[in-house]
Amino acid sequence: MSEASVGADERAEVQIHDTAIVDSDVRLAPGVTVGPYSILGPGVSVGSGTEIGAHVLIEKNTTLGEDCLVAKGAVLGTDPQDLKFRGEDTGLEIGDRTVIREYATLNRGTAASGKTVVGSDCLLMTYTHVAHDCEIGNHVIVSNATQMAGHVHIEDWAIVSGLVAIHQFVRIGAHAFIGGGSRIPKDIPPYCRAVGNPDPKLFGLNAVGLDRRGLSPDVKKALKRAYRILFQSGLNISQGLAKAETEVEALPEVRYFIRFIRDSERGITV
Repeated sequence: MSEASVGADERAEVQIHDTAIVDSDVRLAPGVTVGPYSILGPGVSVGSGTEIGAHVLIEKNTTLGEDCLVAKGAVLGTDPQDLKFRGEDTGLEIGDRTVIREYATLNRGTAASGKTVVGSDCLLMTYTHVAHDCEIGNHVIVSNATQMAGHVHIEDWAIVSGLVAIHQFVRIGAHAFIGGGSRIPKDIPPYCRAVGNPDPKLFGLNAVGLDRRGLSPDVKKALKRAYRILFQSGLNISQGLAKAETEVEALPEVRYFIRFIRDSERGITV
């Protein structure tokens, strides 16, 4: 491997430790730092201001946005842990200002979607695992040692506590909160709190999160009404959806809440 391909005017602004190994195919924007003993392989692109700590491995085909932090020992862009993977050309994409803490592992995608995606302004804490073909939105927090199987989709502003196991193809809706140590085999509706192992349950709306996001009292009232119809009225999901659609004001947040539940393929945690 040889020195990263950066322009002459950028070279002084890029700091690569003498012990780091950086492939000639790597693209480093101004202000990038690469720490001791880190390895950056072919097809890696790193945005301006991003800091890569010591002993980091970014194996291949990985794009990091601007002003990210990748802490010591993290492993990014490695092959999917999927027996169907046959070496196809896939990638890992990470947005701006995302923090990836120590020893987190993020795999590339498979032919199913072509890539694994993590959005901007996320925090992935120590020992988090993001498997192949996962899609994580913006402003998502995933706490220590949470493990995702393949094809998990976590939407914007969701918070997943530590030691959570998420089954493949599960969706976690926007603004949801998952309690620590939970096992999540089914979809978690947006705006809701869930916790439990082996059988997680919903525990109302994520009121603290909705307050922090600045949702209006009218929106919160409508969501609470929809939640009660769907999960506390004794109706089944189909009946609850029909009733909520006719009796709750059709605000955008309510429509999204109902659509998420209606579109669920794995089933909804209740």
